[in-house]
Formats: sequence, structure tokens, C-alpha cells
Amino acid sequence: MFDNTQFQKLVEADNLTGEVVAVNRFIVEIKGLEGVQVGAQILFEDGQRGMVREAHGNRVLLYNIDSEDVALGSLVVAEKPQLSIPVGKELVGRVINPMGVPLDGKGSIKTTRSSGIFTPAPGIMDRKMLDEQLASGVTAVDSFFPIVLGQRIAILGDSKAGKSTFLGQLSANQQGTDRLVVYVLIGKRKVDVEHLISELNDSGAINNTIIVHADIFDSLTQSYLAPYAGCAMAEDLWYNENRDVIIIYDDLSGHAEAYRQLSLLQEVDPGRDSYPGDIFYTHSSLLERAGKLLTNEKTLTSLPVVLTPNDDITAYLPTNIMSITDGQIIFDLGFFRKGVRPAVNAGLSVSRVGGQAQTKRQKQLSTALFKSLAKYHQAEEFSHFSSQLSKETRLDLARGKHLYMALQQPPEELFSLVEQQLMLETIMLSPDDRPIDVAALRKAVKERAKDVSKEEDYDAIEAELFKAHSAEPPAEKKPATTDAASPAENADDKDKSKNKKDEKHAEKKKEPEHAKS
Repeated sequence: MFDNTQFQKLVEADNLTGEVVAVNRFIVEIKGLEGVQVGAQILFEDGQRGMVREAHGNRVLLYNIDSEDVALGSLVVAEKPQLSIPVGKELVGRVINPMGVPLDGKGSIKTTRSSGIFTPAPGIMDRKMLDEQLASGVTAVDSFFPIVLGQRIAILGDSKAGKSTFLGQLSANQQGTDRLVVYVLIGKRKVDVEHLISELNDSGAINNTIIVHADIFDSLTQSYLAPYAGCAMAEDLWYNENRDVIIIYDDLSGHAEAYRQLSLLQEVDPGRDSYPGDIFYTHSSLLERAGKLLTNEKTLTSLPVVLTPNDDITAYLPTNIMSITDGQIIFDLGFFRKGVRPAVNAGLSVSRVGGQAQTKRQKQLSTALFKSLAKYHQAEEFSHFSSQLSKETRLDLARGKHLYMALQQPPEELFSLVEQQLMLETIMLSPDDRPIDVAALRKAVKERAKDVSKEEDYDAIEAELFKAHSAEPPAEKKPATTDAASPAENADDKDKSKNKKDEKHAEKKKEPEHAKS
């Protein structure tokens, strides 16, 4: 008889059994379990769980999910044909580990459904074209690199460059919508996790968020399984609850590191940067599960975060993720240190499907913004070498400065798409280099945005905003005039006086000859 009643029931049900013959941290070798399939869920007699990684007849390799403490000679039994976790709307608002165990001290979670974590992605015939923008509330992203519901867009940047702040803003901006957010935290410091939970609680966004936290110090295997578990929870809400879901993988660099350590313990031949050879498939099979369903027209949006030390986006892992996703938003640590918030690198970031969700007016604004900022940088370079600037150059400088002031955004401030459009188009209305009170304009657009009911309303409201928050253009400086003659005029006067003297001298010479005659 066994102390574990669940284990006893599975053995009595004549499930496959085996014995632990070797342990290498989280890698467990089993003798027995002959005929078990890869990915099956295994139960240890002490209550721990494992997942079949390799099966070679009666020799099976497991990933121990819970810890690295397993006694040799322990017995195991096959529990389920695939590794499963609890799913359902009951998880919303909770902090859990990848196996669905609560970590927030709010009591147990009772769910009615479970799901395998390695589910296949929807087929091409089950998908629909993406056509609705996901508003992040951040002007620099929504106006330049719009995210579309159902898109896969990578968030890249060095540590402390503003990635987590942006994702927190995006999560908070989903309040008041029917969308849910699944936040997968992999290998994060405890202080960072507590800070995120505190921000979500303060903003109320925790009520539409599931936080899946895997601590790399507790279980390497759970850090590897966390993205798949989070995706399975999101898919259940997407398929069965008919909800738009946003899943954030923060970050896949930590996930790749955990998978690399497990593979090296398993003695898998290392590839580039010591990652296993299937690291690309590991991430592509995860990210391709996002999209828009044809049946209920709901979406699953994936936002994988990747760390780029020293802003090197050409490293192996960032280039892998960029080739899988439909675009990337790159946060530059150099910009961040200069005080640019958010520190988005406009030259390297791109959203390949963002235009599909924009109106004609939004596309025209995006094009005009890119051109204006390019002209601003050219004018700024030119202004270093000339003190007298043309009217057009002064306009480019003033407009660029006003746009950058509008794009500066603290973490606690969010703008709707209508507010962003009113603010930026009002700045673009300026025909000259007159000053604009951008701070007052930012407050005014929040009040006037509710007056926009149709596209024709934009022009009238923007004209009123421009008139109210812009000053008269500075008067042009005219060249100073003085009574002093120019050097050329002085030279002419000298020549004239010299000619007169020569004429008088010639007349004096002629006078004696005339007198003699």
C-alpha cells in the first residue's frame, strides 16, 4: 500500500509503472513505463509530477516538474497521456505557477476544465484576417507602430530600457474592455514580480489579468513549461469563453536559458550559443498559436519579450524571434539614458501588419509624422553650422520639438487613439514656428475627445485646439540699417575727389602759358 491515495488508484487501475534508476537534478531516468508516449504526465509515489521527454523502450527520461529531489528506487506511474493543467475563467485575477497552483494566498482555485499545454495551433482555414487595432495607450507606439489584435509582435531591449513599463501600460489600458491579459513571468526577481502585482492592483487591471509566475530558482522545468502553460490558459479563454486575450511572455530569454540548461543536463548536443538545435521550433510552435478565429472572430495576441544586452539585436535569440513574429518594437537604452520616455527606436521598430487596422486618416498621419521627424533631424544637424535659418527650416525644428514633447509620456499617463490623433494632428496644423503649449494641449484633448463622434469632427476640434494653445509667430528679424556708408561707397567718393584734384592741378599748369599769349 502507498501513502499517496491517487498513486494507489492509478496502480490498481493497471497504469504503466516504473522505477527511478538515475537522477541528474531535474532529469530523471526511469526503468519501465514501456509503451508510454512522449509528453505524458507521470506521478511519483511522493506526489511529485514529471513529464516524459524521451522514451526508448523500457528506458524513459523525465523532466521532474516540482523539484530536483527524487530518491533512487522511487516508483512512478503514468497519470495522463499528456501533461495537463487547470484552465478556465476562475483563474482570472489570480497569481499562479505554471501547474495552476495559487501563489497569492487567496485560497485554492476550483476549475471545471483542464487542458494539455502542447496543443497545436489553429489551421490556416480556421483563421481570419486581422483588422482591429490594439490600443496600448502609448502614443509613440500606437501612432508609429500600431499593434493589431491577433498579431505576434516582439518587444526587444536591454535591461531597464522600459519594456516592462510599456507592457504594464498596455495591460492597464485594457480596463473597460472585454479583453483579458495573461502575464507569463519567467525567471523574474521577486521584487520585480511584487512591483508588477502592486501596479496592477493599484490600477485595478488585476481583475482582468492572470499572472503565471515561474521562479527559475525553484524549478527549472517550470520555467521551461511556463509559456506553454500560459498559452493553454489563454487559449481556453479564447476558444471556450469567446474573449479577446493578450498574452505577454516576459521574457523568452529566460525561457531559452532554462531550456538550454535542461538540454545540457540531458546531454543534448549544443548548437549555436550552446542552445539546443530545436530552439527555433520551440519558440515558433509557441508563437504560431496566436491569431484570429474564423468561428467566433476573437483573437489571441502574443507579445514575446526578448533581452538584448548592449542593444545588440543581431544576436542569435533576438533574430530568431524577429523572424517568427509580425514585427518588433525595440527599446533603446541609449535613448532611455537621454531622457526619452518611452525609449522606442523608431528607426529599427516595425509593425508589419499594423496598417491593416488603421483608417485612411491614421495612415496619412503616420506617414506625415515619419516625414516630419526625419526633417527635424536634418534641420537639427544643419542648425549647428548656420546662424541664419530659412523659414522652412525653422518650421521643421519647431514642429519636431513639439512632436517629441507630445510623445514624451510618463508611465501613469495613457491616451486613447482619438486623443492621440487630436493631439498630433493639432501640432501638424502649425504653418510656421510659433510656440505651442503642448502640456496644456495634452490636457485639453482628454476633454475634447468625447466630442468626436465622426471623422468630420476632427478638423473643427483641431482648429479650435490650435487656436487656443498656440501663440503668435515670432516676428522676423530685419537686417540693421545705419547712416555709415559702405566700404564700396567710400571708395567711390575717394576716386571722385582724386579726379577733381587732378583736374584743378592741370588747369593751374595751363594758366601761365595763357597769360604769356
